[in-house]
Amino acid sequence: MKTHSFVKEGSGWYIDLPEYIAQGGSKGDLAMVAGADTMLDFISQGEKKVTITMDTKPFEKGDEITLVEELGPGGGGNYLMRSFEGKEVNHKMWLCDVTTFVFGSIPPKIFVKKEK
Repeated sequence: MKTHSFVKEGSGWYIDLPEYIAQGGSKGDLAMVAGADTMLDFISQGEKKVTITMDTKPFEKGDEITLVEELGPGGGGNYLMRSFEGKEVNHKMWLCDVTTFVFGSIPPKIFVKKEK
């Protein structure tokens, strides 16, 4: 399991991933866009920071995000979150190739839970 924080700045949401920057990545690569930003707006409930535990295997109270389309090397993937904390959301999002940095691949499923 991995736990990461996401921070909303004036220009949008970013994953707080200093190890990615340390290995030569750019902050722009860490921007959450194309549906991932609006998912974080929903999950954060108006807060400017949200912490999420995630894994590629199911865990207690983890909501499933399912890969709908892998976009090839460097392209990330399109995902669908059907529900979050028992509420139907059917939210589509694109997760960029930083997902590969976090998980080692573009996983077919990601399970997420907001930390309180």
